[in-house]
Amino acid sequence: MSSNQNLPYNPQDKDSVLEYAKKLAGNSLRTSCDVGIIEHGYTGKGNFGQILEKFYFMYEPNSDALPDFAEIGMELKSSPLKKLSNKEYRSKERLVLNIINYLEVATQKFETSSFWKKNAHLLLIFYFREEGIDILDYMIKLVNEWTFPAHDLEIIKNDWQIITNKIASGHAHELSEGDTFYLGACTKGGKGGNLRKQFGVDTLAKQRAYSLKQGYVNHIIASIANEPTEVYGKIIPGNLPIELTIEQIVLSKFSKFYNASVDEIQAEFGVELNKLAKNYFSSITKLILGIAVDKEIEEFAKADIEIKTVRLREDSLPKENMSFPAFEYMEIVSHNWENSEFREILERKFLFVFFQFDNNKIILRKTKFWNMPVSDIEKVKVVWDKTQEVVASGKIVKEIKNSIRYTNFPKKSENDISHVRPHAVTTHDTYVLPVIDIVTKSDRYTKHSFWLNDTYIRDEIYLKK
Repeated sequence: MSSNQNLPYNPQDKDSVLEYAKKLAGNSLRTSCDVGIIEHGYTGKGNFGQILEKFYFMYEPNSDALPDFAEIGMELKSSPLKKLSNKEYRSKERLVLNIINYLEVATQKFETSSFWKKNAHLLLIFYFREEGIDILDYMIKLVNEWTFPAHDLEIIKNDWQIITNKIASGHAHELSEGDTFYLGACTKGGKGGNLRKQFGVDTLAKQRAYSLKQGYVNHIIASIANEPTEVYGKIIPGNLPIELTIEQIVLSKFSKFYNASVDEIQAEFGVELNKLAKNYFSSITKLILGIAVDKEIEEFAKADIEIKTVRLREDSLPKENMSFPAFEYMEIVSHNWENSEFREILERKFLFVFFQFDNNKIILRKTKFWNMPVSDIEKVKVVWDKTQEVVASGKIVKEIKNSIRYTNFPKKSENDISHVRPHAVTTHDTYVLPVIDIVTKSDRYTKHSFWLNDTYIRDEIYLKK
């Protein structure tokens, strides 16, 4: 952006840009911009940002390689907020940055990369996006600049290198957000994923963009809003340089206790936990990581990493299949696979902690960071597609025998990876249906969720190197 005497701020002065931006806080686009905005004509999910650029900061929306305020090296980004019951703010979604050019990035170095040139210094504007409210009336709540703290930047550099290495080796089509910690490579485009040429091979790859994980955006929001940080414990102390990756640090902590019983682990730390508590195995995990039982793990929260503690039988088969949150029937019919919540979950990184029953003892056997391979995610799509079809057609219940309802949802025997089954305390724990079920004549049905098969967890996660 070049200097313009008619602008209400100086684009060559960071303080001027920031001071002007902060006037948005507590206001809407309608009250902050010229009246001509009413005829803005921008459509689509990203139109808040486009209107913000054109009618408040007064420059044309673009996809330039340089930051929006090039003279001061600052990139403008806006993102929607939600408010929790405790009055704290959280992000509604990941923060999407620039599109990844597979042909160019493969030969770049981080310090001179298109990503770093564009996003080293961000001007962030967070607003409430509410259903039924005109986009011009969304309330803007938080406005501030953001540069990455040194510890976070080291992790982001490593994330960027993981993404780059995959692209440079001709595997851009196998990129997944679960590959990395804070910086992801999210799909960007329509239902087909906007296929693009990639480096070194003929196979086309879905278009992706660099993005900050939703958990990391929540960390930014909490920092800007000055929310308390006492709820978190850190794996990496803030005063120490990072010489190893998070994965290496975590796995080294666990490896010291492989083949030890949970009683021996507790004795090592001088504590005795309630074995009947639901969070017992989670508490053992936090003990090993050096995190207080009542704290969240800061690095995992930033990276959207979910810990899964799995109890294995003596034959190494998990005691049970692994559930995900119950899906809402109204939502599953209104989404496609590419933007579905389940697909988003499957692209995350998980930490699996395996405990095994052995002669009346429970032994820590293995820990593993894992994210589902892209090829397996595509196999799960079959399960999701059938589930959507069953709900949309009103044919959930196949038949009722001896007061037991048998459904048309995908069964464990139909797919090697995933299936659908109830996820409710009682049959009265229900969600609204978009179409009345033909057999039961009901407009509600017991909550269900997607599950990972116990055999898949054993063969592809626990036993696989």
